[in-house]
Amino acid sequence: MSSETLASHITAPTETFAVDPARVRILVAHARHSADAQLELIHTPLTGGPLASLPLSTEVDVAEAYTQAGDAQVEWARTSFKDRKGIMERFHDLVLDRQDEVLDFIQLESGKSRGHAFEEVADVAVTARHYGRAASGYLKTRRRSGAYPVLSQARELRHPKGVVGIVSPWNYPFSLAVTDAIAALMAGNAVVLRPDRQASLSALLGVEMLRDAGLPEGVLEVVLGDRHIGQAVLDRADYACFTGSTPVGRKVAESLSGRLIGYSLELGGKNGVYIADDADLDKAVTGTIRTCFASAGQLCMSAERVIVHATVADAFAAKLIAAVEAMKVGTALEYGNDMGSLASASQLETVLAHVEDARTHGATVLTGGRHRPDLGPYVYEPTLLAGVTESMLCRNAETFGPVVAIYRVADDAEAIRLINDTEFGLHGNVFTGSVRRGRELAGRIRTGTVSINDAYAVAWGSIGSPMGGMKASGVGRRHGSEGILRFTESQTVTAQHLLPFGPAFGMSDGDHSRMLTSLLRALKTAGKK
Repeated sequence: MSSETLASHITAPTETFAVDPARVRILVAHARHSADAQLELIHTPLTGGPLASLPLSTEVDVAEAYTQAGDAQVEWARTSFKDRKGIMERFHDLVLDRQDEVLDFIQLESGKSRGHAFEEVADVAVTARHYGRAASGYLKTRRRSGAYPVLSQARELRHPKGVVGIVSPWNYPFSLAVTDAIAALMAGNAVVLRPDRQASLSALLGVEMLRDAGLPEGVLEVVLGDRHIGQAVLDRADYACFTGSTPVGRKVAESLSGRLIGYSLELGGKNGVYIADDADLDKAVTGTIRTCFASAGQLCMSAERVIVHATVADAFAAKLIAAVEAMKVGTALEYGNDMGSLASASQLETVLAHVEDARTHGATVLTGGRHRPDLGPYVYEPTLLAGVTESMLCRNAETFGPVVAIYRVADDAEAIRLINDTEFGLHGNVFTGSVRRGRELAGRIRTGTVSINDAYAVAWGSIGSPMGGMKASGVGRRHGSEGILRFTESQTVTAQHLLPFGPAFGMSDGDHSRMLTSLLRALKTAGKK
């Protein structure tokens, strides 16, 4: 559907701002911009009406943000882990105490249901608690093996990178703006954050709460703007952190290569769910709906392909279709809906194009397949397709919407081949009656995380374990030790006692070489015991 045709389905908004302009003024004061900054009107996908008018930062503002952050980082790096932990624990409590406002902002900016918005609240709270308590252990000085036993001592130290540049996306406006910043801050860095324009209020609310929790001024700077401002943030960073699509991620990597700085990228996915022949079908249906339709499919870990063993395919499909048709879809700022809206006209256009292309090339719509402007301007029904082939756009391209293709396979080997038959490798699911079998299958799936008998929440919520993508789904990991060590530089400091490494006591080079040879042989022998 063209933009002109799509526009005919959307009534011109006549509502007042969805967020009180006085509250917006307080929030945007946490961002760096000039007094006469250009303003941009942002609309909410829930109604299409005006959400807020936001000031846009300039590249001069970005430069000033880095100057301020760089100055603040020096003092911040001297703070104790105890003090940093205290800030994160207070922040944890503020997020939970003020969650109603957070949930409203997430829904107003992203269109997702309130239940899915709460996942972001929980994610931020858990991440703050985890890194607040675990950072000192991850970053403590560690003893390493020296050149000579006893005589040589090595220590590995961890230093902050400096100022971390974070460019966060629109689909998880609160979580993805804040959680990477938490790890970077706990490692002693300052941060310059550019949230997506559609996601600015949720990000600013998070920044406000961090400052209310005691985070010093200047340690977390925010700029607002488009992709050019985002690139300006990355161009000045000592370490860059980007979450977004794979095509943009490739451009980000190219832009940073000449500067020889580190970066992490979490990018797209074309994730698959495998329903094995011994799966509990009722539990598999529940988990499949969660992993396919969370945030209306606008989750990098969402599954867009459901792969079912032939012996249970008919029974599973019947149960899944009935469950999808029973889903409650809506845009209310309250709990009760199973799925909300897409976030924008462009996301709706992609979904419409993928479904129409699949229909044209012979796919069958098992359920759904309709735009629902009666529920909201960008609402699209949860949709199941059958008969998807290589000729169709939705076979390999990421839809990033509530559109799922069902495939039938003869055995586990065919299922694994199909799950892996994509350029992406972010997340996978296996539903089986045997966790042991599930672990064996998971080990053959080329994705950064695999969930057994669950959708994605347990994998994402295991903050102590790394999370990220293989292949075209990204570089680096968030969560766990890798999620904080990426924001540090390692330094090895060695001390030699009593004897130097070279010849001593008048020993010739030859004598030293023979002595060292004997020592190396002895160390190898000792290592066998």
